[in-house]
Amino acid sequence: MTWSMWYMPLHDTLFIHSDARVKVIGSDQLWRFESFTLLYLNGGRANGRNRGRARMRIALMTEPFLPKIDGIVTMLTKTVECLRRRGDEVLIFAPSGGPKELYGAEVVGLPSVRFPLYPELRLALPRASMRAKLEAFEPDIMHLFEPALLGIGGLYYSQVLKIPLVISSHTNLPAYLRYYKLGVLERLTWSLMRERHWRANLNLCTSTVTMNDLQTHGIKDLALWERAVDSTLFAPSAKSAERRNILSDGEPEKPLLLYVGRLSAEKEVSRLRDVILALTDARLAIVGDGPMRQELERHFKGTPTVFTGYLRGGALAEAYASADLFVMPSKTETLGLVLLEAMAAGCAVVACRAGGVPDAVQDGVTGFLFEADDPNGLINTVKRAMSSTTDLEAVRIRARQDVEQHSWEGATDQLRELYAETIKNWAPKRRDKPAGVVKRIACKATLSALRTLLP
Repeated sequence: MTWSMWYMPLHDTLFIHSDARVKVIGSDQLWRFESFTLLYLNGGRANGRNRGRARMRIALMTEPFLPKIDGIVTMLTKTVECLRRRGDEVLIFAPSGGPKELYGAEVVGLPSVRFPLYPELRLALPRASMRAKLEAFEPDIMHLFEPALLGIGGLYYSQVLKIPLVISSHTNLPAYLRYYKLGVLERLTWSLMRERHWRANLNLCTSTVTMNDLQTHGIKDLALWERAVDSTLFAPSAKSAERRNILSDGEPEKPLLLYVGRLSAEKEVSRLRDVILALTDARLAIVGDGPMRQELERHFKGTPTVFTGYLRGGALAEAYASADLFVMPSKTETLGLVLLEAMAAGCAVVACRAGGVPDAVQDGVTGFLFEADDPNGLINTVKRAMSSTTDLEAVRIRARQDVEQHSWEGATDQLRELYAETIKNWAPKRRDKPAGVVKRIACKATLSALRTLLP
């Protein structure tokens, strides 16, 4: 056993432990350990880099942020909530337009603009004022959530201020480019991602396929961040006759299919039109919003489809629990948080066997999967799922039992362990091999510019 496995926040306490035992000065309690260490714990924080499970000071940077609604924002907000419950101090850097604090954590809003291809997403440039905030906060570790422009500041200040750095990947950006006719930039995107990720002491992935993709492209120091869902909020008990009546446009007795998520090109929501037309008397509810909403409303005109816009909290839980089948046509999911929410609510899921989906859904056991390269796979799998009420109910029960094991508290505990290990083993990053002349010149020029703009 090591000190990091038992430490509880104590104040101004001196721990001295030998090969045989540990004595807490001022206490009669003794613990046995296997090594010798001398630690002074001040205010619940262990001095030095090896802080184990002591309370931590964590700086987070993100561009996806409230009021935007998506899986990344949900993951970030639930993580902050759990970190704060455990006594950790959190400082958040995010684009302007969101709340000033989150679960007691200060949010530093930076001037931002809307991303043209996705107006819901705001992009913020790093500011020199970030340094003063970071120096005053004295973070033990910095975590960048899917860094873009704001992440440049995080990369720079983590090196300048010698802060251990974690980067988490939540989207399959290179694959997304193809849906926006920007596939020619895919190779460049991977090159930029390598430059980003090699600077991190830890690169977190939300699925095994993301880990494999990053590893294939030469990115190291990888770890899997456990999936999680709020199975108290999203539960079969949230089923609502009123909600089903709304989602089915007044025909609750008919089969109800549900989609929840962004209405954007990479989600391939338009494919659901063929599904709803192929089924007899079924109804479809599309919950969410995004840049393609108006186009999709025109596309589904004349079909039994209801667009609700975003639903939150209890209303969203009711939607999941009141539908018969959750359908996700996307081939680019890295986690698919909405799948977990549907499974927790007792709504059987149909999804593509691609990306991070197979990590969460076992075909015929906890859901139904179709092959990405089968043009009729989605329709046929929906029909297969709807063909047996007995099998469908068994899948719902097993799916609920599976996701109940994956709580936000458990995922955050795992994250804190990864933070602690990263802090303990921190050392300045060094390249495995020298970069080419052009890359070295470009890096030096970039670093010089950042030092001028971000002193």
